[in-house]
Amino acid sequence: MTILRSDPSALSSPGPDTEEPASFTVGGGDWDEVLRGVAEGADDHVIVNMGPQHPSTHGVLRLILELDGESVVQARCGIGYLHTGIEKNLEYRNWTQGVTFVTRADYLAPVFNEAAYCLAVERLLGVTEQLPPRATAIRVLLMELNRISSHLVALATGGLELGALTVMTNCFRERELVLDVMEAVTGQRMNHAFVRPGGVAQDLPPEAPASIRELLRVLPSRLRDLQRLLDHNPVFLARTASVGHLDLAGCLALGVTGPVLRSAGLPHDLRKSEPYCGYEDYDFEVPTRAGADVYSRYLIRVAEMKESLTIIEQCMDRMPPGPVMVGDPKIAWPAQLALGGDGLGNSAGYVREIMAESMEALIIHFKLVTEGFSVPAGSVYQAVESPRGELGLHLVSDGGTRPYRAHMRDPSFTNLQAVPAMVEGGMLADVVAVLSSLDPVLGGSDR
Repeated sequence: MTILRSDPSALSSPGPDTEEPASFTVGGGDWDEVLRGVAEGADDHVIVNMGPQHPSTHGVLRLILELDGESVVQARCGIGYLHTGIEKNLEYRNWTQGVTFVTRADYLAPVFNEAAYCLAVERLLGVTEQLPPRATAIRVLLMELNRISSHLVALATGGLELGALTVMTNCFRERELVLDVMEAVTGQRMNHAFVRPGGVAQDLPPEAPASIRELLRVLPSRLRDLQRLLDHNPVFLARTASVGHLDLAGCLALGVTGPVLRSAGLPHDLRKSEPYCGYEDYDFEVPTRAGADVYSRYLIRVAEMKESLTIIEQCMDRMPPGPVMVGDPKIAWPAQLALGGDGLGNSAGYVREIMAESMEALIIHFKLVTEGFSVPAGSVYQAVESPRGELGLHLVSDGGTRPYRAHMRDPSFTNLQAVPAMVEGGMLADVVAVLSSLDPVLGGSDR
């Protein structure tokens, strides 16, 4: 354990009758030792690094906390420890390959990354109106499944950090049910790369409808069990109610969106205000609360999972027939896939057809795989409502086969600006609760 005390005599004195308080930088060690080390000066402040390896910082976030005893005087967020270069890498891959990069940004909401990216590409291509209705419905289905799985992680980790181990085990148990369905549909539990420009990679497998219906049957009672554990739990209420307050004015000033904004009373949801993927045709509510605290954000996420279940049920009831990729063979990649013994790959029948019967189709397929399709020059901004708020993607094309520039507006990055406003003046023990209520994913911040 390291305690570094600044020398007050080396600091410039602000006035003849005032003395600059000494500051301490603490790294590692036992907290009781830290308290003993600063006991000699009651007015001394301690600067503590919480993270970037701390298990409660949701990845590799570093919080620099200046403490006066147990009170937080100042808080700063340090990011950049997980920088993947995703946005720059997009400039060196064709438009379809870019999906495999963006899906890894907010790794708890991969389908939303893919959807925002593909909707932007499709707007540049001018094929938005040509998307098959079945492909759009599958996108909505997967996004709402992904919203539920992401919220379950937020509640699981938040419960664990507050000592509610049962909440963690139960939420991860329910998340496994959702991930099983998503794996059956896409072939992957995470980072699916399933949403593609022009549609989705393949149709729903035959067993998917029954699995989804079973999920719709099981999850509502599991969510009620979660609420019975927490809604009126006195310990949970003591740790979350009136903690991490951020009112509507603060949210708007800091650009905060998602459940944090809706917990302050504003029913802003891009699925309603700027509909995409046909969300205007689905019947659902936008939950809000007025508490603007950690507890209200918990309530919002539970209510949103229930609304997602209603949307998923509507998807299954109205799932239209037809293809899942645009008809233009110069855009549609993969053109045809099949699931074989060695996994998902090109349909053997389609390969035989283009190899033996259609030289034009073979040439188009070769160009798609090796070069990709060209996108007309222009720029576009496309946003979707991710589990953490507004997830936007700004794409610029110079008319080539790969993005000229790409930039993501990730809600985790923006929402982290609110950490100082929510924790300064509060207790050190509340920092963890506040951070879990923001639910940041550092893959989205450090992209």
